[in-house]
Amino acid sequence: MTVSTPTLTPGATSVPGVGADAELHRRVTRPDYDRWLGHIAAAAGCAHPIRLHGRIHHVEPATGRIVATHATAEMPDETLYVPCSNRRAVVCPSCAETYRADTFHLIRAGLTGGKGVPESITGHPCLFLTLTAPSFGPVHSRHVSRRTGAPRPCRRRRNPETCPHGVVMACDQVHDEGDSRLGRPLCADCYDYPGHAVWNAYASELWRRTTITANRQLRHLAKSLDVRLRLSYAKVAEYQRRGSVHFHALIRLDGLDSNDPDAILEPDPRVTAAHLEDLLRQAAVMTSFHTPPHPANRDGWPIAWGEQLEPRRVSLSPTDVDDAGQVTTTAVAAYLAKYATKATETTGHVAARITTETINIYADPATHTGRLVAACWTLGRRPRIMVSSEARETWAETYGRLRRWAHMLGFGGHFSTKSRRYSTTLGALRAARRAWHRAQQSDPPAPAAPADLDTAGEDTVLVINELVFAGIGWHTSTDALLANTAAARAREYRATAREELTTANYHQ
Repeated sequence: MTVSTPTLTPGATSVPGVGADAELHRRVTRPDYDRWLGHIAAAAGCAHPIRLHGRIHHVEPATGRIVATHATAEMPDETLYVPCSNRRAVVCPSCAETYRADTFHLIRAGLTGGKGVPESITGHPCLFLTLTAPSFGPVHSRHVSRRTGAPRPCRRRRNPETCPHGVVMACDQVHDEGDSRLGRPLCADCYDYPGHAVWNAYASELWRRTTITANRQLRHLAKSLDVRLRLSYAKVAEYQRRGSVHFHALIRLDGLDSNDPDAILEPDPRVTAAHLEDLLRQAAVMTSFHTPPHPANRDGWPIAWGEQLEPRRVSLSPTDVDDAGQVTTTAVAAYLAKYATKATETTGHVAARITTETINIYADPATHTGRLVAACWTLGRRPRIMVSSEARETWAETYGRLRRWAHMLGFGGHFSTKSRRYSTTLGALRAARRAWHRAQQSDPPAPAAPADLDTAGEDTVLVINELVFAGIGWHTSTDALLANTAAARAREYRATAREELTTANYHQ
């Protein structure tokens, strides 16, 4: 196991006059070192933990009586550490790994059952759907032969055209996976950057309208068969190398009970995965719209899905792809969970929210993503002729979002979403983890129940936090190193246990 020394986070400093080795020795030889490790367990590995000061009260719900109070002044470092919970791996690898694991279990529960979902859903028709953006201009790409798996030339043409800017619109090279030209336009001056930026901004709306169309089509099908059906889904957004978002969705067909809408029932056996595939294809092709007028385009921009539409059936299998070429439950859950922790880093662009002071840093006309950022910033500028408050509010809700989300290349939607009854929720998984951490920690200790405490209810003690923000980051770089080391060991242990469990299940 290799653990790299972390960079200092806000608030993490070295003790003046004390070397790193001496500081490390002083921490690990303290009598309360084990207690400190248990105390930071919930935030161990977090790059930017949040430090809180205050008190934690345990209250009897029936009477409002405070059973016990624990102050952070009594805890190690006189601080309560809380993980930052950032989902992006480039910001906090530890919290992103937790988010990935939660997303994996959430998605897999909707495929195999568990966590409140009946195991009968394994027999429901289910598809893994990929929806992409249309073309905004030819870009360098990597092609692989489906028959042989051998790489193919990027854009070979017998009679290539030359664009008005003098660029030959062809490329005979075979690009490697790490080629920096992948996703870059053959001619940046011909590329439709405004259309690309606007499409990213309206991609979530396009998905919403597509689900409405799919449900409308499903109701027609259900009415013709005199049955009741419902679509349940889990969806993640992923950036392509060219900087456009595309969606991966796991869509399951369920039966519906009008008297109990929360119940997850088996659909009518007459409705198969083939029906679901046709329905989704029709919904994707039928759904399109135009954006509101813009000073740069009075007719607005057309918003529709690209030609690449790939619904694949999902099946139970110990391998990633079964003999019929269907993607499996474990593979699709792992794939969706992986991309739920990523954002624009695939394009080579990583930035915090862009302001008027930083726009010149990121809007580099020499780079593809720089031109996209510039397009977002230019299109998002509010016209001066807008005088009414209603017009300003409408602008802020439409094109004004392009400036707010310029650092995300125009996309401001959620990266991971699901329908209400697909499976459990991230909130439920986090609550279970917090309860487990409280049960494992000695700080604060579980209060002893008084003899006259009313224990008739299921939840006999209510935890009320009276905490204030005290800072971000570990106190010292040594504490950050020890916390990251402990977290890395825990991750290694979980990975080993998961591999052993997978191997055991495969051989059974």
